[in-house]
Amino acid sequence: MTSKLGRSARPAQLAASAGRFDGRSFDMRFSSTPRGARLARRLVGVRLDEWGVPYGSGAHEAVVLVVSELATNAVRHGHVPGRDFHLLLRLSAGPRPVVRVEVSDTRTERVPLVKPSDPELMDGGRGLLLVGDVSERWGWYPRSGAPGKTVWAECRIA
Repeated sequence: MTSKLGRSARPAQLAASAGRFDGRSFDMRFSSTPRGARLARRLVGVRLDEWGVPYGSGAHEAVVLVVSELATNAVRHGHVPGRDFHLLLRLSAGPRPVVRVEVSDTRTERVPLVKPSDPELMDGGRGLLLVGDVSERWGWYPRSGAPGKTVWAECRIA
């Protein structure tokens, strides 16, 4: 069995794969607060519905869950006073469409755990386990030209 966790793609690889997206994208900065994370989740839900991924579908719920977890992590673990987090949502074209979620924050020293501790012993930290379960793959990379990191996940749209 292979793991979906980890830094599976470098920024150059991600830039090279960006060409397969058909122009449907949503790109916005949000305040690094619980309210900002909640707003990101709601706006993504609306955008997905506009793109033909309807409310109540499994794909819609999976992407909204991923956005919720990554935005919440950016607020909880990536918060730097006075700095926002950035969300990028893209829908690929083709017969097997994929939604890619990228959430960037400005905290460099706190990075996602590639192999989380035993979930039974943790008080928190199950968010990335959920992301790993509902996404095809996920990872993170340092932001280029700016402090911080970007955590990303890809969810297939059935």
